Amino acid sequence: MTVRDLVELDWSSVGERAAEFARTGACGIPGFVRPDALAPLVEDARRLAPLAHRSAGLGTVYLDLPDPAAPPGHPRAWLGRYSLGAVAYDLFPAGSPIRRLYESDELAAYVAAILGHRALHRYADPLGALNLAVMADGDELQWHFDQTDFVVSLALQDADGGGDLEVVPHVRTGDDERYADVAAVLAGARGRVVTLPMRPGTLLVFAGRHSLHRVSPVRGATARIVALLGYDTRPGTVSSDLLKAVRYGRVA
Repeated sequence: MTVRDLVELDWSSVGERAAEFARTGACGIPGFVRPDALAPLVEDARRLAPLAHRSAGLGTVYLDLPDPAAPPGHPRAWLGRYSLGAVAYDLFPAGSPIRRLYESDELAAYVAAILGHRALHRYADPLGALNLAVMADGDELQWHFDQTDFVVSLALQDADGGGDLEVVPHVRTGDDERYADVAAVLAGARGRVVTLPMRPGTLLVFAGRHSLHRVSPVRGATARIVALLGYDTRPGTVSSDLLKAVRYGRVA
């Protein structure tokens, strides 16, 4: 099974996708997985899901330690709950269709075109280059900003309820943290929150560095499963040992 057998690479619409990403910071492509290929990808994900390392605790908006000097109510002092499972890259067998898709140069070129880059490089991280996020009943991911310019994800299985990707687009800029706006969202303001559709088979290219986002609590017996594909504009990218220890329970 080739990559073209798995997904629909519509190069004719790349310009439109790139314009959408530039305007909104997100580009979702429903039906990216071919209808007859979704079942093999989901089956692959379900086989791998029991291998997920579980982690849970309290996390910050900025994915680092809270600032002890920040006053109560300040985003730098805020902590929110996270709970999820993650399957590391080295647990994907060579024959995995999800792995074959991620390791495709053609897919990397397609994503690069949407992002407006000449080329992308797959992560060099043996654990974090590709991973499967498995979220069961009660799992969630706290409000946060990403530490990378973009994230590429492929939705494979919906939960029975919840598990929505909620986003506040462009809430901060490179030179203005807009703490008051962030604090308002953390306090419960919903006026600027949008939900990005993540139906199974959807590819999402998302710029999370400046858009506050979270995964709402998952409900029900069916897990939410999303493949996260790691690319960067530079070669040799690896995750920090701290991130690997928390996410995968090991650093090598």
